[in-house]
Amino acid sequence: MTLQDEVKKFMEEKGAAMTFEEYQKFCKTTAIYPEGTRLMYPALGLTGEAGEVANKIKKLVRDGVPKERKDLDSIKEQIAAELGDVLWYCAALASDLDVSLGRVAKNNMDKLTSRKERGKIGGSGDNR
Repeated sequence: MTLQDEVKKFMEEKGAAMTFEEYQKFCKTTAIYPEGTRLMYPALGLTGEAGEVANKIKKLVRDGVPKERKDLDSIKEQIAAELGDVLWYCAALASDLDVSLGRVAKNNMDKLTSRKERGKIGGSGDNR
């Protein structure tokens, strides 16, 4: 059974909604890689999976959005599956850092809310 199948089965059993903490706990049960590669393995996996998402989007740009609804739905499902892989690697990396994925999301939400309130969403740099 692939990781995607395991996640799909888990989500079907749990229902569509779950907390970041529940997902991160599940991911720990499937994070099988050498101890000496902690941080490096999930970071490299994250970049690879993000690249797969970007590649699917690139093909939409190149080929255009499909006219047939079923073809568009298929592409959306493929991208969603890749996003699931991205999320898994985020959870694995957060676990290796001993950080709660929920806390990561909350901190990011707080940062973006502050930037929005101060009119600093645009631009670049971490300290806006």
